[in-house]
Amino acid sequence: MTVLGIHEASPAGRNPHHRGFASTEHREWWLWSTAVLIILILTAGLVSFFLPHSQFGKTTQFLGVVRGLVALVLLFDLYVIYQNLQIHRIRRQLFDQERLFRLISENAADMIALVGADGTRLYNSPSYSRVLGYSEDELKGSSGFEQIHPEDRARVQEAARETLRTGCGRQIEYRMRHKDGNWRTLESTASAITDSRGQVTQLVVVNRDITDRKRLEEQFRQSQKMEAIGRLSGGIAHDFNNLLGVIIGFAEVLEAQVAKDANLSDCVAEILKAGKQAGNLTRQLLAFSRQQVLEPTVLDLNRIIAEIERMLKRIIGEDIELTTNLDANIGRIKADEGQIEQILLNLAVNARDAMPQGGKLVIETKTVDIDAQSKSGFGYPVKPGSYVTFSVADNGMGMDQTTQARVFEPFFTTKEKGKGTGLGLATVYGIVKQSGGYIDLTTEPGKGTCFKVYLPKVESEVSVKTPKAEAAKPPDSLSKTVLVVEDEPSMLKVACHLLEPFQFSVIPAGGPKEALRISQQYPGKIDLIIADVVMPEMSGPEMVELLRKTRPESKVLFISGYTGQAVGRSEALFSEASFLMKPFTRLELEKKLTQVLQGEPVARRIPEYC
Repeated sequence: MTVLGIHEASPAGRNPHHRGFASTEHREWWLWSTAVLIILILTAGLVSFFLPHSQFGKTTQFLGVVRGLVALVLLFDLYVIYQNLQIHRIRRQLFDQERLFRLISENAADMIALVGADGTRLYNSPSYSRVLGYSEDELKGSSGFEQIHPEDRARVQEAARETLRTGCGRQIEYRMRHKDGNWRTLESTASAITDSRGQVTQLVVVNRDITDRKRLEEQFRQSQKMEAIGRLSGGIAHDFNNLLGVIIGFAEVLEAQVAKDANLSDCVAEILKAGKQAGNLTRQLLAFSRQQVLEPTVLDLNRIIAEIERMLKRIIGEDIELTTNLDANIGRIKADEGQIEQILLNLAVNARDAMPQGGKLVIETKTVDIDAQSKSGFGYPVKPGSYVTFSVADNGMGMDQTTQARVFEPFFTTKEKGKGTGLGLATVYGIVKQSGGYIDLTTEPGKGTCFKVYLPKVESEVSVKTPKAEAAKPPDSLSKTVLVVEDEPSMLKVACHLLEPFQFSVIPAGGPKEALRISQQYPGKIDLIIADVVMPEMSGPEMVELLRKTRPESKVLFISGYTGQAVGRSEALFSEASFLMKPFTRLELEKKLTQVLQGEPVARRIPEYC
């Protein structure tokens, strides 16, 4: 007795189908009335033949009787013809109405049922078999409440009692068991059929399977939540990176001053250690929020797995058996090699923690083609095309549905306090999404977990690694002029301090407008522009575009703790620009300056992320 919402049946005059039945009933009454009238006329005619007619002769009387009988027979024949025509019309109308009902009930996607007041199933449309898998005989042999989820059954029964009592009800969603054992979520709308006394005698129930809709709604809410958390994480990381840049920068300045004092030197070393750890934390937040700077190259995924396999074995321990099944014919991907290694490492560590007593870990690669039909099997929007996939599967403890729903959230962890930051899988999620891919999760409590990553396949040749130049002091530093543009006063001061050992001629600017003014007034050559990406007056790239109109020879180094905003309109502007992520140390700055001034840019452009 699957009841969701109950509505009173419409009066017959308001429904065209009801008017059709009323017309048929009217014709039936007219046909039977005509039959009674014809019978009365025939009876009267026969009786009149036996009445005395003294004014006529016997011959005349006999002829009159014969004519009368012939007339009655002709009248009866006409009535029979009329009756058969009417019966044919009634049958045709009933057939058309039955055919219409059959077309509606058999082809409707919704499940239509007629239920008695006692809960007995009187009719179930064929869609019950298509949606729930039960045959008509199986449904007739079961109670209306038998397939309803135990947690929803009492609520549905209460709604049914209320409907029978009042003739109207409330909308309700509930779960119903499919024949294969899975649960489907249904939404029902019903109409109450009442007798002349206003008592509910039957219910016409229309059930709609909303399982897929509910899943999509949940996925949309989850996507919105992840996007909101990502934006929040990116914003926090930006501000935090600026603060860390000041802490690490001045700690390094202080480190050089207290090198001879062992106690103070240890304190400064701890400050630097904590600052670098905090910097790693913000990098993970940026990875989750898809706002880190990647250096994508064309890669052979099998080579990366083969090279990292030995390290993974050391990390997961000897009690876990690692097996790799690598398809030799997989295609190539375009991604950041270090980030792919990070994904493998995080997934392996997650699998290790799910197998405290040891177990098996399997890494597998293959190529998958997703078309318009197969993409419907995913629980999230997927772009059709060719993908290179790799899966990391374990036979550990698995996850329940509650854990699955939050598994990629930052700082969510099921580990005990002090044994995890909750950023491992969040980082994996962010890297995969930023690389244009998808990640799928299959798990069941007690039966292990499998993460499957899909990355777009590319046809380009594998990129050849070029050796990087070793760090060295920038050449001819005494003759170099550097314009530093940073809107945060503390960060500007730190940058200038960190540049002091290189003996550059440093020109500080507290914002884009000041930098443009200095450039107009400065008569000499500006060799290098170090600029923040996100500034209030205008973005760093916009400012550089204006500066390079008069100083095209100036090299560019962008610095930022956050790259989540659109930072430019033209990719060509950044063909010679490099990027350094905040917070950075003096050594990292030195390496980057060497690369920039020697004409070896690392990041070809500043990526734009939504």
